[in-house]
Amino acid sequence: MKINQVEQAVGITRKNIRFYEEQGLLHPLRNPVNGYRDYTEEDVSLLLKIRLLRRLSIPIGEIRQLQENRLSFTDCIQRHIVCLDQEKHNLSLIQEMCGELCSENTEFDSLPAADYLEKMQQLEKGGTRFMDIVKEDQRKRKYGALTGASIMILLMAFMIAMFVWGHTIEPIPVGIFLFFLAIPVIIIICIIVALYQRFREIEGGEEHEAVKY
Repeated sequence: MKINQVEQAVGITRKNIRFYEEQGLLHPLRNPVNGYRDYTEEDVSLLLKIRLLRRLSIPIGEIRQLQENRLSFTDCIQRHIVCLDQEKHNLSLIQEMCGELCSENTEFDSLPAADYLEKMQQLEKGGTRFMDIVKEDQRKRKYGALTGASIMILLMAFMIAMFVWGHTIEPIPVGIFLFFLAIPVIIIICIIVALYQRFREIEGGEEHEAVKY
């Protein structure tokens, strides 16, 4: 079965399908003639299950545990119900606080932010979770940095592979070979170091000092 047929059968895009493959949830066979993915009815059935669980907000990690029989389906659903109850409770408290702000006819200029932040801190001690804008921003920045670094690393790896392949076809002096091979390797190392430093900056570096609250 081709991927466009799977898209129609499951109701998701090929981008979603590729993502689940990258996450190790789906392992389609390869056509020995052309190397294309050859999806089976079992793959379609699995994707339908994954789609259902994802629409219920079951995390990818737990779906993987279900596949590997490291988590029973009943335990997974019961655990998720507990999480949903907690989220519902959190939302009700947030809604209640928003209602208080609305009923007080408070304007932005006279907003008693310190009082409400103190109240939020007390609620958080009891287990209530409010959205952390800083952490959400950090996650997005990390994803962007990781994506850019991954593209560059893959490009350098491709250059290494092509250079090695060319050397097997038409060998050159070892010294020259190692010199040109070292260039993309050094670039990859520099990218990894820069990515590590970027992550440290994102997690609490100078650029976030002005937005901490």
